[in-house]
Amino acid sequence: MDGEGGGGLKPMDSEQLREYGHQMVDFIADYYKNIENYPVLSQVEPGYLRKLLPDAAPNRPESLQNVLDDVQSKILPGVTHWQSPNFYAYYPSNSSVAGFLGEMLSAAINMVGFSWITSPAATELEMIVLDWLGKLLKLPQEFLSPGHGGGVIQGTASEAVLVVLLAARDKTLRRVGKSALGKLVVYGSDQTHSALQKACQIGGVHPENCRLLKTDSSTNYALPPEIVSEAISHDISIGLIPFFLCGTVGTTSSATVDPLYSLGKIAKSNDMWFHVDAAYAGSACICPEYRKYLDGVEEADSFNMNAHKWFLTNFDCSTLWVKDRNALIQSLSTNPEFLKNKASQANLVVDYKDWQIPLGRRFRFSLHNLWLLQIYNAL
Repeated sequence: MDGEGGGGLKPMDSEQLREYGHQMVDFIADYYKNIENYPVLSQVEPGYLRKLLPDAAPNRPESLQNVLDDVQSKILPGVTHWQSPNFYAYYPSNSSVAGFLGEMLSAAINMVGFSWITSPAATELEMIVLDWLGKLLKLPQEFLSPGHGGGVIQGTASEAVLVVLLAARDKTLRRVGKSALGKLVVYGSDQTHSALQKACQIGGVHPENCRLLKTDSSTNYALPPEIVSEAISHDISIGLIPFFLCGTVGTTSSATVDPLYSLGKIAKSNDMWFHVDAAYAGSACICPEYRKYLDGVEEADSFNMNAHKWFLTNFDCSTLWVKDRNALIQSLSTNPEFLKNKASQANLVVDYKDWQIPLGRRFRFSLHNLWLLQIYNAL
């Protein structure tokens, strides 16, 4: 807003925040009230927005009402309305009133919790709530933070599979030698999400060593254990090193569930990392009648599901559990001088920077403090 008298710029004070905050909430409430009246798929042509906006940023600020008017007339026509009750594309990315109220609180506090010392509450609440969620899913105790494992929020399932693939790669290379990178082999089905292929590309696994094994209708497109065993045996016979197997609970094309128990046993007998990607359907398994689809998860080294799908939590919020957090830390940890502190150096705390790709990480209050507290108490 314009500063009074001097014509300069001043930040909003608390009373302006209160006023404009009410305006913003009213705008959002009206949007949700009328969301079903918008065409779900945007009707604009490529490049439409450049014709509606100036060539350069404005020199002077505008009122919030003018900004909201621009959003209404210029931005919303270019939006595909993912929260519309008529949206049926891809998978759901469902938010909720509680979810975006949590996001509002998170944005206001704006803490960056990459290590415990940067915001102790951020780290400790994340550990506690992911333990709660792990218990709701009836995950094995090894996946919970009191032991050697624990949960961490990633942005997406693509990040989750990447970090565990890197951990598995480095764990294997420590055993067989770094020069063996070109011999490492990854296994999934032809129904496995393409995130596995991208993780291989980033992780240095040769494209020809990413085995996406064929499935068919005879198994409802689930990955047959005998096909996996045959592929592994063949690769070992020609001097390759199987190191990573990905099973899926809810494939993209047909929501198929792979036989986790059998796949896990195969992985264990071949000293491989077994990851379970339940990004889509895992959330359903908090319901007792669907928990059977996670049978065999006790054989997994890591398990992932997306809270931002069915859990009414704002994107992005993908939850990952591992049985051995040190595998992540050994692969992803950095410790420059500016990050050192007494708590971390004494191994008294978790530093989530060592469980993910980036250093910085935002705090997702919508999952932590609103929705899950409600659902946990309700159950």
